Amino acid sequence: MSKRSSAQHLTTARTYRTTSEPIFSRDMKSSATDASTRDNTLTKTDSAYDCLEALIVTLELEPGSTHSEQDLAARTGIGRTPVREALHRLEADRLVRIVPRVGILITEIDGLAYLDALDTRTVLDELIAALAARRATPDDRRELRECAALMQQAVAGGDTERFMALDRACDEALGRAARNVFAMDAVRPLHAHSRRFWFRHRHADDALESAVLHAAMLLAVADGDEGAAERASRDLSHYLDEFTRRALDF
Repeated sequence: MSKRSSAQHLTTARTYRTTSEPIFSRDMKSSATDASTRDNTLTKTDSAYDCLEALIVTLELEPGSTHSEQDLAARTGIGRTPVREALHRLEADRLVRIVPRVGILITEIDGLAYLDALDTRTVLDELIAALAARRATPDDRRELRECAALMQQAVAGGDTERFMALDRACDEALGRAARNVFAMDAVRPLHAHSRRFWFRHRHADDALESAVLHAAMLLAVADGDEGAAERASRDLSHYLDEFTRRALDF
């Protein structure tokens, strides 16, 4: 990778990571997973996970490349113990492989396996959209409308990197509104694989179409219309399937 390309990826990774933090106007209420109730190690592990996922999804850590734990700790600026714990989570997500006496292998982007992941994601996304439409509070609904507006603004401004970062933040907002941690824990790594695939094969027009479909789903959820939310989620899944097959040329 050229120095310029590497720098561009690193900037994008930083945008992705920082935008993935709470960015909306909503006053987040405390929950069982509130950061204040976590111990310091877990908080650092979560930070390490977010940093490493951002580097992987934005291709700063290239598919097929190998890295040492020490190198990854240096890149994130976080200690080796939290990084080690985060890597075990990323291995469970199939984003890395921990190879004894070799290092940390960033998994390749396997198009056929990704299609299987999309099949699974489709079912979970539809469930989450329906649950969010049913369970969202007034604060949730305001946040989701803001999500839709921010995504469309990013695309209108030609900022596809910010759009991708907002995609992650909006997925998390939707998950909070759905109030089903099991569904979100299952779908979160699939979303990461989707973003990495999309980042590898993206074009400017793809961001526009994706933003329109995301906004339609978020607004349907915000309106409390379960049926429309499910249909909008299916439309988004259909787009992702077509995008993937185009990229794979079949």
